[in-house]
Amino acid sequence: MISISNISKEYSTPYGKVTALKNVNLTIEKGDIYGIVGFSGAGKSTLIRCINRLEEPDSGNIIIDGIDITALDNKALNKSRKKIGMIFQQFNLLDSRTVSENISFSLELDKMPKKKIKERVEEILELVDLSDKKDAYPSQLSGGQKQRVGIARALANKPDILLSDEATSALDPLTTYSILELLRDINKKLNITIILITHELDVIKYICKNTAVIEQGEIIEQGQTESLFLNPKSATLKKFIEILTNFQGKDTFSVGEGI
Repeated sequence: MISISNISKEYSTPYGKVTALKNVNLTIEKGDIYGIVGFSGAGKSTLIRCINRLEEPDSGNIIIDGIDITALDNKALNKSRKKIGMIFQQFNLLDSRTVSENISFSLELDKMPKKKIKERVEEILELVDLSDKKDAYPSQLSGGQKQRVGIARALANKPDILLSDEATSALDPLTTYSILELLRDINKKLNITIILITHELDVIKYICKNTAVIEQGEIIEQGQTESLFLNPKSATLKKFIEILTNFQGKDTFSVGEGI
């Protein structure tokens, strides 16, 4: 379980202090697919990066399976981070390395024996359906294939948690849903907790069991995704639903589909 308690974060700018997060409280159960949705600048990326302390919160606590991540020293934090995989919007692949080499990179840094690295990479490639691309370079892959490599790389150290930072925003709709199906399959097979941040409401609606809405650094609404869609209370979520409905012309996904 992940317990986020009173997390706050400010940034200093030439124009003064900017509040990115303000007393954020969330509880995410193990094995959940949890969505955090908000408009650009709402604070969702800062929040997800606080979970693995790529961003340092100014106050509050983040407890993962009984361990206070915010209290760890660098050595203990590096160890805990191995159990938190992260998927990025822009893939962040190494162009000079093949698919297999991109996936194995973190395992090499951990000095895992070469035989075990090879076995682990082959296992993950099969999971993400890229075994036939193991010797290809990123420039030879489609956007969806690159993101599958990104997911495979995030799984290399057998994490308990996957953080998805706008992982589908750079993909076309068909590829987006193939990636969402992959994430759902990974969640079921490995019981990995997935925290997915996005501004794409149809993504949240399709895959997330529970959702929180963030606005100006504060959680303004949270609960079961289906319930939120049926009875939105915040102006922000109502606006999201209005935009989605207008964009689609009609509701092409029934409420709760894929949840």
